[in-house]
Amino acid sequence: MRIGNIPVGHGAPLILISGLNVIENESDTLEVARKLDQISEKHGFPLVFKASFDKANRTRHDSFRGPGLDEGLRILAAVKSETNLPILTDVHDSSQPKIAAQVVDMIQVPAFLMRQTDLLAACAAVRLPINLKKGQFIAPGDMVHAVDKLEEFGCSDALVTDRGTSFGYNNLVADSKGLVQMRGFAPVCFDATHSAQLPGANAGASGGDRRFVAPLARAAVAVGIDALFIEVHPDPDAAPCDGPTQISFEALDQLLAQVRALDQSMRELADS
Repeated sequence: MRIGNIPVGHGAPLILISGLNVIENESDTLEVARKLDQISEKHGFPLVFKASFDKANRTRHDSFRGPGLDEGLRILAAVKSETNLPILTDVHDSSQPKIAAQVVDMIQVPAFLMRQTDLLAACAAVRLPINLKKGQFIAPGDMVHAVDKLEEFGCSDALVTDRGTSFGYNNLVADSKGLVQMRGFAPVCFDATHSAQLPGANAGASGGDRRFVAPLARAAVAVGIDALFIEVHPDPDAAPCDGPTQISFEALDQLLAQVRALDQSMRELADS
């Protein structure tokens, strides 16, 4: 499969999917895209820029959701025009994929919606690659059924992204065995940001601990993945959504240096 001109899976180089959890404004989104372009190029990672125009599953009704579909896509179009980066964004109902496909290069199905048949059909109909987030409530092997749905609707380019599995209340666990299982039927991405969440554990919002982003990312790369998903923010503590698990540009720079060395070592071992 390809995201824009970037090959993914089947021995292709490890790619980075990175950006903002949610669009806040145009100037900051453009600046984040420029900075990520520089950092990813420094470490030799093909980059797909990710940002959400709407966070429709916020815990509280008064939480910040983003600029909405029209304004969000306008901003993403500006990012694409200036940086020429492939763009990924998520959709939440069957009316949105066709509209989003006019701008983006990949459609993302949120974890809570990955079994919604009508939504998957609408995503498949736009003939773009789809990033299918694994539900926190789904066994890794059972993700094959969601991939099969997409194939039945005409989409054979599905990337499956692990973002942790529910572990009791307000906690997630990252299961490395699941990466191996899912890679048996689709290219696999690991979402180190959301795997470090503590869902609902922050006074009506998702908490988390960004200290775990780097070790979880390194572990996933060592196991074997095709893409790494990490969200960043210029000031993570001030981010209006999922701040506790977003990392700074400096932290991403350090982590990508480690991941590059680890990925290279693992590939050399596989070839020896």
